[in-house]
Amino acid sequence: MGSKCCKSEPDNDALEKERQKKLLLAKQRQRAREKAAGEIQAWWRGTLVRRTLLAAALRAWMIQDWWRTVLWRQVYKRRQISLKIYVIQEQAVVKLQSWVRMWQCHQRYCQVCNAVCILQAPKSCFTFQTSDVSQAQYEGTFNQPEFHIEILSI
Repeated sequence: MGSKCCKSEPDNDALEKERQKKLLLAKQRQRAREKAAGEIQAWWRGTLVRRTLLAAALRAWMIQDWWRTVLWRQVYKRRQISLKIYVIQEQAVVKLQSWVRMWQCHQRYCQVCNAVCILQAPKSCFTFQTSDVSQAQYEGTFNQPEFHIEILSI
């Protein structure tokens, strides 16, 4: 019986050490779980932040694309207006040039007709009445009508 008494005390120490070991192991496991949970939470927060930043970047890109389109349309409209103004000016210039050339041709034609009438009018035929001003115009040398023909090669 006495031997049982002596053996119980070391068993208590061993049990106590065993309990402390288990508590230490449980604390270590708890710390490891907390650390793992912290890492998972950090990863999840990072994922949320990256997702938010990606959404913000996509929205910013869409706004920038819209603004570039607006600017391009404005530039395109300005170019179209400038082109229309240029075409109108060119057409006006061409029309003015054609009117001036037509007037010059008409003047030259009238000069030639008047010169022919003056040269061909015999005294017995119908004569054109000429004023002193027109007679003064035809005094001196008469220039032959000039005709220029340009051949453009394509």
